[in-house]
Amino acid sequence: MRVIGLDVHRSFAVAMFLDSEGLHNAGRVELTQDAVIAFGRRLRSDDEVVIEATVNTAGIVRILQPFVHRVVIANPLQVRAIAHAKIKTDKIDAAVLAKLHASGFLPEVWMPDEATETLRRLVAQRTQIVQQMTRIKNRLHSVLHANLIPPFEGELFSLTGRAWLETLPLAGDERIAVRRYLADLDQRAADLEALDQALAERALRDDRARRLMTVGGVHVTVAMGLLAAIGDITRFASPEKLVSYLGLNPSVRQSGNRAAQHGRITKRGRSHARGMLVETAWAAARAPGPLRAFFLRIQSKRGKQVAAVATARKLAVLFWHLLTKQEDYAWARPALLQAKLRKTELAAGKPAAKGRRKGRAHAYNSKEVRDRERAWLEQAENAYARFVANWQPKPPPGRTGAANGTRTS
Repeated sequence: MRVIGLDVHRSFAVAMFLDSEGLHNAGRVELTQDAVIAFGRRLRSDDEVVIEATVNTAGIVRILQPFVHRVVIANPLQVRAIAHAKIKTDKIDAAVLAKLHASGFLPEVWMPDEATETLRRLVAQRTQIVQQMTRIKNRLHSVLHANLIPPFEGELFSLTGRAWLETLPLAGDERIAVRRYLADLDQRAADLEALDQALAERALRDDRARRLMTVGGVHVTVAMGLLAAIGDITRFASPEKLVSYLGLNPSVRQSGNRAAQHGRITKRGRSHARGMLVETAWAAARAPGPLRAFFLRIQSKRGKQVAAVATARKLAVLFWHLLTKQEDYAWARPALLQAKLRKTELAAGKPAAKGRRKGRAHAYNSKEVRDRERAWLEQAENAYARFVANWQPKPPPGRTGAANGTRTS
């Protein structure tokens, strides 16, 4: 078996072969489809290719996979032999990748399947469009601010707000700019609607999305964004692995006899998924249930910001259990869940219900049903608060006392 290390750049890659006789320079490979296919035909069926994770890694992997036994993706942040090397060339980097993989010390990155990769692209495109819409709105607000115009009392981008914008005493070029901003905003809104429809259609076919939506504060966009980041849940052996992947675990520094120092969260991993979890944590803090009781307990000790991050970590652990055990959330609100699913169906382009027949979201329209569900969750919240009221922190038996600098025998 040979190991081929590829040091990838934007338009080319440098290859090094490692076999029983040593290292061999395989030259430069142009990163076009035809050139990569030609390079793949030079390889053997039992070869293993090592490549660092970068922008065009997925395209290279898809082309080379049929020609070799395995394509391994290395984590560039953890390949310290390359990042901290004093002598650094393309050939040396490719050779280090091959040697690390051959010795079994290469930090690997999971390669998503085609469905997960498509979902990640859709989520990334939606995030970009939302950011573009935010910039456009900020530019329009800056025009009003520069002309000392007070804010509009209502929704500025509604029909009433747009009619109000036409009456403002603006210069000719600024009036043209405002109309251009509104036209750009309408185009982005249409693109956002198309992406939301694509995500909703996939959510209706994915039982995992429905399972995540049983948690309060998780709607279809959050559920699909988290599933895109997580991918195959079985690759995380424990909930702590998922928490670390999302960058919600605290950083720890401990050496020798010094006590361990716990700092802020690492913020490693996919920042978009971490942000959605924090957003969901704030939503959970406003609704009754055990999650709000947890949020309030942490808030009384550490403040709101720390409580939001801690609740986001709790949500990551909860989602791992829901997806791994294939169970719904125990404190789900049935009427609210049906309303979420119906909203997802409408976003996916399903026809609206007509006639006197009650739809799946009819129960949520009843104030009595909503109040009954909230009262039930308030009981669960109070029960959780009473359960943890007398908790005393103590280290688990058989563990090293890293927090206080002691070591058990």
